[in-house]
Amino acid sequence: MKYRVSSMKFRKKNYHSSARLHGFIRDTRYAIRDERGFTLVELIVSIGLFSIVMLVSVGALLALTGANRKAQALQSVMNNLNIALDGMVRSIRMGSYYHCDTNTPSDISVAKDCAIDGDSLIAFKPFCDENCDQSNRWVYYYDVSDKRIYKSEQGGANPVALTSSEITMDNMRFYVAGTATGNSGDTEQPKVVITLTGTADATNAKTKTTFNIQATAVQRQLDL
Repeated sequence: MKYRVSSMKFRKKNYHSSARLHGFIRDTRYAIRDERGFTLVELIVSIGLFSIVMLVSVGALLALTGANRKAQALQSVMNNLNIALDGMVRSIRMGSYYHCDTNTPSDISVAKDCAIDGDSLIAFKPFCDENCDQSNRWVYYYDVSDKRIYKSEQGGANPVALTSSEITMDNMRFYVAGTATGNSGDTEQPKVVITLTGTADATNAKTKTTFNIQATAVQRQLDL
């Protein structure tokens, strides 16, 4: 019985020695850990790749932001042109006694056509109630030197620019027809055709928008 116990102790001792030798039993307090981390070269390469990706991403974001800002500025310029044109067409439609002359007008209160060649100026009697002064004609004209549209509510005096300086008007013509009264045998309702050509560019924008617009205004007051 003693032999067996001593034999079992010997086998247990040899088993533990063999297990320690082959790494089956590890004491976490004394065993050498074989775990590798990032080397300095790997860390430098990782930081470099991350920096390149971030640089490209930030550059693309800034480019998109700049393009969006320029597009909004250009849209604001075009909105200015649309508002000016809409107001002009509305005023002409509500007015009467259109006067359009290829020469310098001597009396803008006299209705006159310019259906063939057109003109850069139109004058008309504005629509208003009985309390307003209808003796002063409203005038819209295109300034060739300034390349902008102007409006005057005092027969051409004290004009006000309607379009922004960022809009370059290359050409603007008014074509007026049917201004003669019904007593002269004219059965055509007075109408005005407006043609606009030019370019619009925003501040610090590399691209420009070319526009070619045509609008028609027919006198609302019946005149046949």
